[in-house]
Amino acid sequence: MLQEMVKMKELSPEERVKSFDEVVLGYSEEEALEEAKRCLQCKKPVCISGCPVGVDIKKFIYEITQKDYAAAYNTIKEKNDFPAICGRVCPAEYQCRRACVFTKRNSHVASEKAIAIGFLERFVGDYGIKHNIKCKTEILNTNLYEKKYKVAIIGSGPAGLSCASELARKNIQCTVFESLHQLGGVLRYGIPTFRLPREVLDYEINYLKSLNVEFKTNFIIGRTKTINDLLNDGFEAVFIGTGAGAPTWLNIEGENLANVYSANEFLTRANLMYAYRFPQYHTPLNIGKYVVVIGGGNTAMDAARVALRLQKIKGIFGKVTVLYRRTEAEMPARKIEIDHAKEEGVEFHFLVQPVKFLSDSNGYVRGIECLRCKLGEPDASNRPRPIPIEGSEFEIPCDIAIIAIGLKPNQTIISATKGLNTDKEGNIIVNPETMETSIENIFAGGDIVGGEGTVIEAMGMGKKAASHIIRKISKK
Repeated sequence: MLQEMVKMKELSPEERVKSFDEVVLGYSEEEALEEAKRCLQCKKPVCISGCPVGVDIKKFIYEITQKDYAAAYNTIKEKNDFPAICGRVCPAEYQCRRACVFTKRNSHVASEKAIAIGFLERFVGDYGIKHNIKCKTEILNTNLYEKKYKVAIIGSGPAGLSCASELARKNIQCTVFESLHQLGGVLRYGIPTFRLPREVLDYEINYLKSLNVEFKTNFIIGRTKTINDLLNDGFEAVFIGTGAGAPTWLNIEGENLANVYSANEFLTRANLMYAYRFPQYHTPLNIGKYVVVIGGGNTAMDAARVALRLQKIKGIFGKVTVLYRRTEAEMPARKIEIDHAKEEGVEFHFLVQPVKFLSDSNGYVRGIECLRCKLGEPDASNRPRPIPIEGSEFEIPCDIAIIAIGLKPNQTIISATKGLNTDKEGNIIVNPETMETSIENIFAGGDIVGGEGTVIEAMGMGKKAASHIIRKISKK
């Protein structure tokens, strides 16, 4: 009988809601070995097809079984420069684990018996950080070109970092322009520290600095300089990886009331500007007794879990509620994030649609008027369409509302760059084979191209763009 996946140890719900410490603790060496030995070492490892960057999963897991963790680290780094990050935040259950032979054919999510590829990747990534392993790709970084070519990368999120890494390995000089005061993009402002510790993110960014990647913060392309300015400054190519940082709104009455946040602002204040450490950090963030988060994705789960911790830290005895128009089965959030939210005490109300924010006498939100819903025929997302039920109005008390129903690209660069084609959603249109935009030598990848996606998908687009930038430069 096939052994079940080795579970990852976690902080207890009682412990974790009191701080922003990492919840999932990672495999010990013994646990990693036990899990790795479950791998069948298939002759045709179909799991690799589920990885957007093509990591040789079979090989690195075999190297774990041989206790050659440095070799496993090098194997992963051949395709993915950020294993400690991806091992924490990538939805492996929808990607590599879903392709594992232990998952039934045509299943939309991995089985419990599928190899814990992401957990093993994290183990190897953490081992590499702990032992400061120097990768072969870094050691072999030599000057391949007579001229020192330069490439500008806009945005220091996963797509930009991945593109910079690939280019730097070929000794192409990369300059990464970041509009915020700290690096990491969505990895820093969007993902809480209890899912991605900052020391892990900083280590991976410092690795790129060791490859002579230059970073410029507080630099807004489209305002401080334009893309044309960069080309005139001698950059051979430009990669746009600015993500999807503009919030989507409900467009209902009362949305402009005080204490109604977009999830983007709420998480940025907490994650990037350390609002939970006020007054040590001067970024106050209101938190109330009745916090309501609207949405069903990972961003909604992050916002709800951050709000819960802020309540505990500030000694507020209240509750955090998530409202979602469909049922739990249709929620796009990862199951592990939903389960963690439930364990920590977040409440869920399904088949509920907000229609109006209610105001107190001072212009602050005091409640939400909602309608019950039922599910109809599938919509464009191939999920059952939520249909509001007339006459089913009811109110939910709310003194903090957080809207987490999706993100879209910021238009700063797009509006400042003539000839850059976009679709109706404002995403940049690229050649999917090369990631080149409608303007020659301008490339793009990540959420600004495909809409909201995963970290590893964004990295895959950054790598693909880099390979075609290298090809163009090689021809010179």
